[in-house]
Amino acid sequence: MIEVLVVDDDTRVARVNAAYVEKVPGFHVAGEAHNAAEALRQVELLPRLDLVLLDHYLPDETGLEVVQEMRRRGHQTDVIMVTAARDVSTVQAAMRQGALQYLVKPFAFAGLRAKLEAYADLRRTLDGGGEAEQADVDRIFGALSAPSEPGLPKGHSPTTAELVRQSLMNAEGPLSAQEIADRTGVSRQTAQRYLKLLERTGRARLTLKYGDAGRPEHRYLWATRA
Repeated sequence: MIEVLVVDDDTRVARVNAAYVEKVPGFHVAGEAHNAAEALRQVELLPRLDLVLLDHYLPDETGLEVVQEMRRRGHQTDVIMVTAARDVSTVQAAMRQGALQYLVKPFAFAGLRAKLEAYADLRRTLDGGGEAEQADVDRIFGALSAPSEPGLPKGHSPTTAELVRQSLMNAEGPLSAQEIADRTGVSRQTAQRYLKLLERTGRARLTLKYGDAGRPEHRYLWATRA
């Protein structure tokens, strides 16, 4: 199991993020912290810690200052920034201080899951050890690039596209636009728009369900299940 410390000044948000982490196979929440001092204390005390999901806006220090202090104390625990801070200077500083990824709030479960799954892939690659060819190096440096729908038309959100994509991929059978809407929290019209996009790009297959009367219901199946 990959042991995770969730750090956020908002206790409600921390609980939500922790619940998200627990839903991803292979991950376990080792602890929660709501300020910098508590986060550093848990980094010191937890017997095993692999990853810190770290907010930047903390009441006593910033998340970046937490990372600096962790490194000063010799802790090389991996960090993914999970924060509303979106100014380029903060993002750049996070990169320079060794944050592996940067997830901007607000985000949906699918967004965090993609980052965590990419992190798990990276861990598996690195655990292999040995020497790396160029292809291996490219794979390591690209491992944390979360999958997304390339070439989204103007007016389409990558986060919503990822939500719909993940819902369709994880479904046991074809789903209607209304069922996708219920699972993702978007409107039926929005779900229909993104499903049609997936169909046009070959990622989803359209099926028809015929009832006793009226027009057939449009249902969508992830293309790899076809």
